[in-house]
Amino acid sequence: MLQEEHEVYIPYSSQSPYLSSASVDFLDDAPGTQTTGEHIAFQPPHYPSEPRVSSTPPHKRPGRAGAILLLTLALALIFGVGLFSGWEFAGSSKSSTSTTAQATTTAPATTSSATTLETQQEAAIARIEPSVVELKVTTVQGQQVGSGVIIDTKGDIVTNNHVVSGEQTIEVVLSNGSTEQAQLIGTVAADDLAVVRIQPFAHMTVAQIGDSSRLVVGQDVLAVGNPLGITETATKGIVSALNRSVTESTGTTVSNAIQTDAAVNPGNSGGALVNLQGQLIGIPTVTAVNTESNTAANGVSFAIPSNLVETALHQILQQ
Repeated sequence: MLQEEHEVYIPYSSQSPYLSSASVDFLDDAPGTQTTGEHIAFQPPHYPSEPRVSSTPPHKRPGRAGAILLLTLALALIFGVGLFSGWEFAGSSKSSTSTTAQATTTAPATTSSATTLETQQEAAIARIEPSVVELKVTTVQGQQVGSGVIIDTKGDIVTNNHVVSGEQTIEVVLSNGSTEQAQLIGTVAADDLAVVRIQPFAHMTVAQIGDSSRLVVGQDVLAVGNPLGITETATKGIVSALNRSVTESTGTTVSNAIQTDAAVNPGNSGGALVNLQGQLIGIPTVTAVNTESNTAANGVSFAIPSNLVETALHQILQQ
């Protein structure tokens, strides 16, 4: 159809300055009609009614490219949210797993540490006990009990001087329960040390002497002896202090003494203070006294350091 079919012609206003007496032609599908005169009446041809075209341009529907772009953005948003959520969950799970694993690892580590310490203590006691003996000393005042440690294959036993002081007879009770008679070999009264000797016997165990200069405060130690006559008793503690100067009731002053909180009672004197390797690092000799109650103070005992013991042994055995 030609364009003219869609045009609507509207009469010019009678006041239009462009009108004149000249003829005006109107074009449409009907034969032209010519009319003259100032007043022109024109009746446009009748056409079937059609929708009027709006002057506002119609909205364009989004094209295929736009739809694809929107879909892509939506998918990217969904994927991004999912990825972030997954990352957060993974991080949380990893942290939880790490914490659980750490807790699981810590518990066995603590248990293992405790087990290791117990194993060391058991091994140290087993190593030193066969060399620790009980001394039953008869004096003019009666009988006194103490401890001693076998220190060589000759049957020499180191103990405190105050344990054997004034002795008439010395009886040694070995770790296996058998009894031996001993004789006094010598003393260093200034250090409260003495040596007695028994006849060597089969499978005799000799203590290994350690280096007391390497001790540190807080180090684990064990005391083995015969407190109150109860044989082969072991107690544990730590090195509470070093280089103490201690004066005994006899007036003897022990220099460089080891202070320990391992339980030490009458009968422990002359016994063994050992490290976790079972090495002899001191000879328990005295317990502090609470002057208010005149009783032994708990956890405050002193031992002669092993380096001083070695010096005294050299003096006695070289005589």
